[in-house]
Amino acid sequence: MFKYFKNSYSELVNKVTWPSFEQLIASTKVVMVASVIFALIVLVMDLVFENFMNGVYNLLG
Repeated sequence: MFKYFKNSYSELVNKVTWPSFEQLIASTKVVMVASVIFALIVLVMDLVFENFMNGVYNLLG
């Protein structure tokens, strides 16, 4: 078990290519913008569905 953790740590430290700080910031910005766009799309879909359902409820009484 100790050998597994030792090998995992070695792989993490020596074999993984970590992004630079600039790449990290750029990727973070992309994720944040994409998340906001996705949230806005879900909001619009929710509002449209809510209005549709209110129309159905009003129609059916």
